[in-house]
Amino acid sequence: MNNIPQLKFKSSIILIPAFFVLIIWLVYLFEIYFGFNFNKFGVFPRTLKGLRGVFLTHFIHGDTKHLFNNSIPLFVLMSGILYFYREVALKVLICGAFFTGFFTWLIARESYHIGASGIIYLLFSFILFSGILRKQYRLMAFSFIVIFLYGSMVWYVLPIKEGMSWEGHLSGFLVGFFFAVFYRNRGIVEEEFQFSPSEIDFYFDENGNLVEDFEEKV
Repeated sequence: MNNIPQLKFKSSIILIPAFFVLIIWLVYLFEIYFGFNFNKFGVFPRTLKGLRGVFLTHFIHGDTKHLFNNSIPLFVLMSGILYFYREVALKVLICGAFFTGFFTWLIARESYHIGASGIIYLLFSFILFSGILRKQYRLMAFSFIVIFLYGSMVWYVLPIKEGMSWEGHLSGFLVGFFFAVFYRNRGIVEEEFQFSPSEIDFYFDENGNLVEDFEEKV
């Protein structure tokens, strides 16, 4: 019975990312099969109608290549944050996805912005900076792995490729950094070892002499 919560946690590491990836594929296949185009439900900056995209944009993709390129890093990074940052993972995912969409709505060009890449940049940034800020060897190692796998993504927060929503990437990257700072003391952090009085059997008196048996003298 004691292993049930642990089993549920381990299952969620795989099931939640897999479910999200499945949803975005089903949305795309629905578009193809029934001849719909959901691009108009993406973020359209600074319009009231375009605000709906803040919630919907992450589920909409322009073509198969766009969808496939997002699916693998989504699964990897989402699994990583659920495993290493389980105390804050869902808050970062849900609130971060909202703020990524909202900031895209604020700063982006007047065009429809779609795709889950904003969440990818959110997760990439959060994992990268969390490992550095927390100074915990396991988290730093994971950060280095993420840099090795997806470090080249950083260039795409700049307008270097036509037709790509760099504003969505930049929004996700900045929101991820904010949450990394905000939650830097939650979950696994480096702890400095401190001696308790019971572990110290000597001290120095006012004359600088070493006195043993700390607990008996204080």
